[in-house]
Amino acid sequence: MSSVCLYNGCTPWQGLLLTASLLTCWHLSATAHVTIESVPPQVVEGENVLFLVHNLPDDVLNLAWAKGVNTMHLGIGTYLQSENLSVPGTESTGRESVYSNGSLLLRNVTKKDTGFYTLRVFNSRVSIVSTTTIYLHVHTVFWTCGSHASSSKPTIESVPPCVAEGGSALLRVRNPPENIVSFVWFKWMTALKELEVARYIIDRKSTLWGPAYSGRETLYSDGSLLLHGVTQKDVGWYTLQIVRTDTKREEAKVQLHVDKPVAQPFVQITDTTIAGHRSAIFTCISPDTDVSIRWIFNNQSLNHLERMTLSPTKCGLMIAPVRREDAGEYQCEVSNQVSLKTSHPVSWP
Repeated sequence: MSSVCLYNGCTPWQGLLLTASLLTCWHLSATAHVTIESVPPQVVEGENVLFLVHNLPDDVLNLAWAKGVNTMHLGIGTYLQSENLSVPGTESTGRESVYSNGSLLLRNVTKKDTGFYTLRVFNSRVSIVSTTTIYLHVHTVFWTCGSHASSSKPTIESVPPCVAEGGSALLRVRNPPENIVSFVWFKWMTALKELEVARYIIDRKSTLWGPAYSGRETLYSDGSLLLHGVTQKDVGWYTLQIVRTDTKREEAKVQLHVDKPVAQPFVQITDTTIAGHRSAIFTCISPDTDVSIRWIFNNQSLNHLERMTLSPTKCGLMIAPVRREDAGEYQCEVSNQVSLKTSHPVSWP
């Protein structure tokens, strides 16, 4: 293992492992957090939905799913890794399946399935190493003249879907009901007074700030909430409660995603010999995770040839054998949902 000096310090880096022309590389990174993706993102009654789990840690003993946030006694199912066995929980309806990778499949969903779902990951010491929550909203579909439209329940759209640190995010209200008295925003998943960010009172055309107000929010008359200068502390769920003149209340929730702009990567070149032929290995070194990588040759996107091998994450490029026509300038481009950076060019040979 070698070390690569990055910025003002040195960070251990597991570099290219080259065995029998197999190329593998790693980013400079910390351990990734467990995340859950809803597939499909929106689901209507009668359909199936998969909660697809990403970035599970290595040392996993059990994976436990429950309905709710802090209610693990409402267990849906547990997967026992040591026994390769899925065990249904007390709240199982028979429509759920928990898989070995932690993912949860819900079949033939109904409106009653709407709500929060929590995955807890236990390690071999039976300690909880991760708790991740996802919210499912099951839509009702009305069929009209051969086409369908979702129900007119209020929803929240995050614009943009993922915002860079320091940027602004608009939580835009869609399909608000009629006869509204007020809009009330909460920072988290429950409508508790201490979590209130702000409320807008329609007839007074006035805004009242709550205990969770940070000074960086703007609340508009249509109920939409603008967050300025977002930070990682702003990540998470926001709940909008709409109070109607008939005293009924409707709620909608949205999850805010904040990402850091990527740092500029750099390219390292290593010359080696494989099977008697000269080869070149290019490594795109970046401190960022969950990024896309693109290789550039002489200011154009690199055309992949049979002599070229990319690592699974594309951070490593091997040309074997390397030829005279491969001479030129190489760069790598690193991007995430909010930013893009390109390395300085390096020349080969």
